[in-house]
Order: sequence, then structure tokens, then C-alpha cells
Amino acid sequence: MSVRALLDESLELHLSLLAGAPGIDRPIAHTRIQKSGLALAGHFHGIVPTRIQILGQTEQSFIDALSNEQRRSALDGFFGLGLSCVVLTGGRGRFGHEIAAAADASGTPLLHASERSSLTITSLHALLDERLAPRKRMHGVLIDVFGVGLFLMGKSGVGKSECALDLVMRGHRLVADDVVECDYRPPGMVFGAPAKLLRHHLEVRGLGILNIKDLFGVTAIRERKRIDVVVRLVDEDAAGVEIDRMGVEDRFHTILEVSIPELAIPVRPGRDMASILEVAARNELLKNAGHHAARELFGAIEAQLADQASSRRAGAPNVPGHTFVPAHRSDPRSVARSRESQFAMPSIRPRPDESSAPPPGSSSIPPKDRR
Repeated sequence: MSVRALLDESLELHLSLLAGAPGIDRPIAHTRIQKSGLALAGHFHGIVPTRIQILGQTEQSFIDALSNEQRRSALDGFFGLGLSCVVLTGGRGRFGHEIAAAADASGTPLLHASERSSLTITSLHALLDERLAPRKRMHGVLIDVFGVGLFLMGKSGVGKSECALDLVMRGHRLVADDVVECDYRPPGMVFGAPAKLLRHHLEVRGLGILNIKDLFGVTAIRERKRIDVVVRLVDEDAAGVEIDRMGVEDRFHTILEVSIPELAIPVRPGRDMASILEVAARNELLKNAGHHAARELFGAIEAQLADQASSRRAGAPNVPGHTFVPAHRSDPRSVARSRESQFAMPSIRPRPDESSAPPPGSSSIPPKDRR
């Protein structure tokens, strides 16, 4: 971005060029602003020439307090750094003409903003974040579902646009189809917007290109949205595709060096993808609120198993050489046999020494032969 482009921007600031017109095409390549008080004192370490330099009321009062020779030396050294541009904020000070002369001598653009430094810096930061943000163009569909930005990715023909159309018919808002312009915003956010020529349009196989704004109204579209979840639509039967069935471990997809939660959702004929994507958006809202359903369920199961194991260890017989094995870790067949033995009726059998001889007073002749 050049200084000329900065002056052409429609800002809330009232920027005007005071001096240094020959350098108006110098580039501005940094998103942050720099205040230059130490540079006026002769300490040039840390000055980045491609950043906009601010001379506010504090810096101008410092210049006013210098002698003529010190002021000339300070201004010549400061403007001799090859700066992109310098912005005077508030009043021009008593020696504004000398500052302008030093800017003209070095060919450094000198701008003036009537607002104070804090307002000027805030407005310039917002503009530079927009114009100088890292950008990347990606293939996919971005849609706003319950305030959650879902970025649908997948191979061509998997059904991304059809899912977006179903969601729009359910009252959600389309951001971009086919081409998504992604840009980074601090701290650690990625926003998506449609390509200029494709804005408000959606391609559906068999129907062609549709204008969503004309079909469903302005409430069905959105110009820009933060990407909160990356949804990868995959063929469940494709080789090398891994589907997470539990959802305990979080996956991430990196866009512009920002890690964004990722979901891999299989696509099958007859599956209601719009409902699944709506639930995915609701679940993301719950996670942001601190409720992770899968982790809470597994935590409750592990706690219950731990309680059962501790209670069984406490009630196990103290037999030397005996190792207690919890029931959930033992062989299921042995567990079944142990349960059957607990409820089986005891059997009465004669002793081995009494089975061979009849009891006293009894006869060994069967009753039918006694006669």
C-alpha cells in the first residue's frame, strides 16, 4: 500500500499532505504504527522505515524545547531514515514549518491529522489490518449457521453447494461459494469473503448458477464471516479416509498459520447433511461454552469403572498369592460361571466310605425280594 493510496482512502480522519510530495508513492508495508520520540533524541534502534511514524503532541513539545541547532540535527537525522511517511497529529506546533522543511529536503511524505494521536492510531490500524492482512484464496463453501462460520471443503462434486442450498432454505446465510477469499485478522482469526464477481451466487449441478440474494432475499446472504469450523465432506468408502466416531480428540486445519477446528463428515446417499451440519454448529457453540459431550461421557465412564475397581479391591479376600482381577477385565466366560455358582443349589452326596455298606439295621436284599 502506498502513501497515495492511504490519502485516497475514505477514513474518518482528515488527512492532508503538508510536505514531501515527491515521496508520495513510497510503500507502507507494516500494519503497526510507531511513535518516534526516542528517534528524535538520537536513538534510532528499532525504527522500522516501512511503518507509519507518528509525531503527536508529546513529540512536538519535545521538539519545541530543543535549541535551534539541536532541533535541526534531530529533524535531519529522523527524516534521513528513509521513512514511508510521517503523520503529525493535533496542532502543527510552533516549529511545524521546520518539520515540513526537513520532510521536503528528504522527500518524506508529511501528513497531518487534526485528531489526537489515539484516534489517529486506532483508525490507521483498522485500515492497515484490512489492506495489509495476509490473504489466501481457497476452494470451498462458507456459510453462516447459527452464527458459526462453517467452511465446507471436499473434492469437486461431493455435494458442498447442495448442502449450502439446503442450509439457506432452512434460514441460514450464504457467504461464498466455490472461491473463498481468506484473510488473517489479529489475534488469530481468519475471515472469509466471496470473490468479487461471484458474490451472492451459488452453483448447483443440474440447476446452474443461482443468485441467492434474488431468490431468498438479503437475509440469506452475508458479505463476510469468520471461519470457526472447517468441515471436510468425504466419501466414507474412499481409501485412506479416517472417520472419528467418538469425537474425543480435536482435529485442526491450518489456514494462514491459524489452527481451526476440523470435522470429517462422511457423505452417503439419503443422508440428511443439512441437519448434521446444523448439529455440528450447535455442538461448536456448546464447546465454546465449555461443554464437551464426548469428553464428559468418557470421564463419567472412567470414574465409574475406577469406583467399581476400588470397591472390589476393598472387599476381595486376603489370600496369599491371590491377585484380584476386576470383573470388567476378566474372561466373560469365567464371570458367567462364577455367577452361576453363586446361585446354584448345593448337592448332597454320600461319603465315599458309606456308599459301599448299607446303614445299620437295614437289609441288603431289595424290598421286593424279601418275601
